[in-house]
Amino acid sequence: MTNLSTTFEDILNCTRRLIAAGGYNGFSYADISEVVGIRKASIHHHFPSKADLVQKLVAWHRAQAEAGLAKLVDARPDPVDQLRAYADHWAACVADPTMSFCICALLATEMPVLPAEVVTEVKAYFRGLSEWMTGVMERGHAQGKLFLSETPRIEAEAFMATVHGAMLSARAYGDPAVYRTVTGPILDRLTSRRH
Repeated sequence: MTNLSTTFEDILNCTRRLIAAGGYNGFSYADISEVVGIRKASIHHHFPSKADLVQKLVAWHRAQAEAGLAKLVDARPDPVDQLRAYADHWAACVADPTMSFCICALLATEMPVLPAEVVTEVKAYFRGLSEWMTGVMERGHAQGKLFLSETPRIEAEAFMATVHGAMLSARAYGDPAVYRTVTGPILDRLTSRRH
């Protein structure tokens, strides 16, 4: 059973890298077979269709993200530290060419052509992230550490859009430094008291 679990995760990790490199339509089971070193029939055993594979990948990614955010809150109770750590996580990913994008952000750019089950998972990822980020904004504002121009929900959405847009800009320019150029001002605005 351990081998099946490892194979399952190997397929998901390979799929994540392939989507990061070329999007939903940029890979096939043959590509996964070659990279993971298993037959296409074995992939179909775990994931009967490409839509099923990517749906499970997004659900797996969402579960990992939720666990990571929960650990972040435990490790860094300060809301400002949480925002900085979240932004820093994606800065590190942008610097790695194989993982320079949040897989859900990348898939969101392809929503019109994605199967419905994948769209549902991508939306669930963003709803969950929005809830978490809204909570960070609320706590930070209540503690006098974050200075909001809008409601916590709007600030959360703006921060998320800025982070994901910064990933896109860094990729478009082929320059990881662009990410910090874009995200720095919103962090500064949220953490600076304005008179």
